[in-house]
Amino acid sequence: MIIYTDIVSGDEVLSDTFKIQEDSDSKLLWTCDCRKYLKKKNEDFELEGANPSAEGGDDDAGGEGEAVMVHDIEDQFRLVWLKTEEGMKPSKDAFKSHLKNYMKKVLARLTETGASKETIDEFKAGAPAAVKKILGNYDNYDVLMGQSMDGDAMHILIDFREDGVTPFATLWKHGLQEVKV
Repeated sequence: MIIYTDIVSGDEVLSDTFKIQEDSDSKLLWTCDCRKYLKKKNEDFELEGANPSAEGGDDDAGGEGEAVMVHDIEDQFRLVWLKTEEGMKPSKDAFKSHLKNYMKKVLARLTETGASKETIDEFKAGAPAAVKKILGNYDNYDVLMGQSMDGDAMHILIDFREDGVTPFATLWKHGLQEVKV
């Protein structure tokens, strides 16, 4: 199995269990279809036979049957959703500023890690068009961050395919590091 980590934060953000496709318009962006499903609120892994009260569990967990819709990529990698209604999603201008800083960090990491000249040139040549594409569609995106909540790291963008039903994630190919497990 291959896990992809963000080269800035080290957060796990993707794996090869998702069908990863190179974006048709930009060779710098990867997309992968996601699934949405209902998950019980506060549903966490619990050891069989564990005593919830001794483990700090909530004895009066009211709303036991409550559930929330989550994306599989969000749930699997513990991504944090920057919700618009909570004022967490950055404005378009703030996100543009973030992308500018993020591009500099990715370029620096590519240089530090000894990426090939072709890879660096591909990134430099394609970044402006990829940024333009993302900013042009920014209002449609849900924005997620890695578990560490590193503001300088990659933001994972979720939108829906043309069918209006299938969610997909968009990630920066050059901002990912492959880790075999």
